[in-house]
Amino acid sequence: MAEHEESRCENCIIRQLNSLKALKKEELKAISDSKETRTIKKGEPLFKEGEKLNGVFCVRNGVSKLSKISDNGKDQIVKIASKGEVMGQRSVIAEEATNLSAVALNDMEVCFIPKTNITARIEDNPAFTQAILKYMAQELKLADDVIVNMAQKTVNQRLAEVLLYLDKTFGQDDEGYLALILSRSDIADVVGTATELCIRTLAKFKKEQLLETKGKRIKLLDKKGLTQIKEGF
Repeated sequence: MAEHEESRCENCIIRQLNSLKALKKEELKAISDSKETRTIKKGEPLFKEGEKLNGVFCVRNGVSKLSKISDNGKDQIVKIASKGEVMGQRSVIAEEATNLSAVALNDMEVCFIPKTNITARIEDNPAFTQAILKYMAQELKLADDVIVNMAQKTVNQRLAEVLLYLDKTFGQDDEGYLALILSRSDIADVVGTATELCIRTLAKFKKEQLLETKGKRIKLLDKKGLTQIKEGF
C-alpha cells in the first residue's frame, strides 16, 4: 500500500489505539480529507498551556510529554503520550483553553484533525461519543493516581515506578537500555521531585545494582528489586 494510502484515517492501523476506531468509514474519509500531517522536531511544542485549540493531535510516531506549570513555576509532567494517543480532546470538546502543554521528546509525526470534524462526529455517532467518554474517564483515573502517588509515595517509590513504566511501555534498545531516553530533568519532572534529588536517587539505585547508566541511558538490572521498592517493601 502506498504511503499516501496508509496515512489516510480509514486505512491507518493507529486509530485502533484510540477513540477514532469507533468512527464509520465515511466519517474517517471525511477526516482524512481535512486533516493535516505535521512533523514536530524534538523540543518543539505541539501546544502550550492556556492555548485555545482548534483541533486535536493524533500521534503517528514519536513521544510527547504533557505537563503543567505548578504554582511555584515548576514543570510537572503528568503523562507521556506515544503512538496512537489523541491529545487535546478535552479542550476541544469543552471549548476551553488547554490546561497542559505538550512538547516533543523526540522527532514526531502527528495528524492534526480540525475541531469541526470532532464535534460533528460527536453529534452524529453515539459510539464515538461513548469512546471519548471512556477515554476521559481513564484520564481522570490517571490524574487521581498521580495525586495519590505524589501525596503518599516516597521519591524512591515514584522513581522505581517511572523506570518500570518506561521499560514496560517503550521497551529496550538493542543493548538493553530503556528505548525512550529522557533527560534527568524530565525524569525528575515525571517523578515530581528536584533534579538533584532524582540524580542522587538514581546513583543510589546504581550503587545497589538495580540499574546501570551510560550517559543519559539507563538499563534496568533488577526489575524485581525495583518492583519491591515501588510497592514499598
